[in-house]
Amino acid sequence: MVLPVREFSAEGYRSLQRIHYPMSHLDVFVGANGVGKSNLYRGLELLHAAAANTLGQALAREGLDLAMWAGPRRDQPRRIKLAASFAEPDRLEAAFRYEVEVGLPAGGAMAPFPKAPDIKTETLTYFGGRRPVQLMDREGPRLMARGEDGRPVEVDIDILDSETVLGRLEDPSRYPALDRVRRTLLEWRFYHGLRTDADSPMRRPCEGVPAPTLASDGSNLAAVFATLAHVGQDTFELDRMIERAFPGTTLVVPPPERASVFSMTFPEFPHRTFEPAELSDGTMRFLALAGALLAYRLPPFVALNEPESSLHPDLLEPLAEMIVSAAERTQLWLVTHSERLAQAIEDAGAGAVRTVTKRNGATVIEGLTSFGSFRDED
Repeated sequence: MVLPVREFSAEGYRSLQRIHYPMSHLDVFVGANGVGKSNLYRGLELLHAAAANTLGQALAREGLDLAMWAGPRRDQPRRIKLAASFAEPDRLEAAFRYEVEVGLPAGGAMAPFPKAPDIKTETLTYFGGRRPVQLMDREGPRLMARGEDGRPVEVDIDILDSETVLGRLEDPSRYPALDRVRRTLLEWRFYHGLRTDADSPMRRPCEGVPAPTLASDGSNLAAVFATLAHVGQDTFELDRMIERAFPGTTLVVPPPERASVFSMTFPEFPHRTFEPAELSDGTMRFLALAGALLAYRLPPFVALNEPESSLHPDLLEPLAEMIVSAAERTQLWLVTHSERLAQAIEDAGAGAVRTVTKRNGATVIEGLTSFGSFRDED
């Protein structure tokens, strides 16, 4: 069973000098350009990458030395630290904490890959007993893990400096807690690259197989709609939101054959269906967000980065309704420039809306203390 996330921490990553954020079921971050909202989103993506054993590649694509906090440090080596705390389902207290620390290779210019990300430390800690217990502890090449019997043992595993134990260590029956945390992170979904150009995969038919969840690139959008219509046999909320956004329109989802397809009808042309290739960018983006937020089965955690892009302002209230509805079924993290979208969510009383600013080059969440609590909640 997947685990709800209770806290996200990031240190030394881009503008995130030091952030410890207590998660709720719906967290909304609003602020101006350049304050680091997307870095918050990206930090969560990197934790997902750690579970997929692609953290090294992800940071290498950014340029590790460029991704590190560029501000002053207290005589400490340049490192990026990312962590997440998880609770057992239906519990508020964190039961597990995963943390990974990344830096440049110790050999500097003499290292085989001198700019490659080097996993310095990696831990998984359990907090369910009288005192914290290290279930996995990696420091450089040394690795200790506790098996199902609870005994700590040195683990001999072929692992590169750029690989994570979380993504590399297998045998779920021997390391069940590690496997639960990994599977939880792997099921997270991030939606920011939903292309709407003419060559977008969302505009093409997809395989005629059920799709309970929208892919990160939206490539199975037609199958998501077909699953709602012909497996769940319930498109009431989807149809309502499309009517709310585009009055008089209808989403047409025929029974899938070898491929899943969809089209739309508009009140001006009631006897003609419009294929995805004919729909506007804004219409396609709204449909993609509907697929992400109203799908047959939502992931345990969904992150949206600037979903309002390409949308007409009148679509922001329907989008807010979909976000609020989705937050009843999953945890949701939203980064937005739109004060109007944030206000619509806040008016619904559904989640925490946080203002993000910048101070001395560092991203700041207003009201958040260095201990990971909010002053107005203390």
